[in-house]
Amino acid sequence: MLSPLRPKIEAIVNNEDVEIKIRLQQICDLLRENISYYDWVGFYFKNGTKDELKLGPYSGEPTDHTIIPFGKGICGQVALSNENFVVPDVKAQDNYIACSINVKAEIVVPLFVNGENIGQIDIDSNTTDPFNKDDEEFLEFVNKEVAKIL
Repeated sequence: MLSPLRPKIEAIVNNEDVEIKIRLQQICDLLRENISYYDWVGFYFKNGTKDELKLGPYSGEPTDHTIIPFGKGICGQVALSNENFVVPDVKAQDNYIACSINVKAEIVVPLFVNGENIGQIDIDSNTTDPFNKDDEEFLEFVNKEVAKIL
């Protein structure tokens, strides 16, 4: 299910006729529309020199979480740890910021440019424990492709 999306991600990234923000939006839309358990897909980026993340392009229900301090929630923890964070059940997480009562699981994968964590891709799922190693590897691939245009 994930592998067939790789060439589509590459095609979006390599389409230089489209501005970067729109390409990121297209990636969010593609993932949400083609992976049944990806109910919210978005990018967060380091907000200048501040120790916080700012919401970038996303696909799914609107969120109030447009700014997330480093260390807060799953996204904020990944900003500090520089490591993937898979949450099978958000109810079991102490440091979780609820975006929607429907969200059951989350996966966040950091986005590196020249070795620096400049943001992340964040996926929320309304299904408990849907993410596995394939999702992590696929999202790492997505971020490596995205890093080429940032």
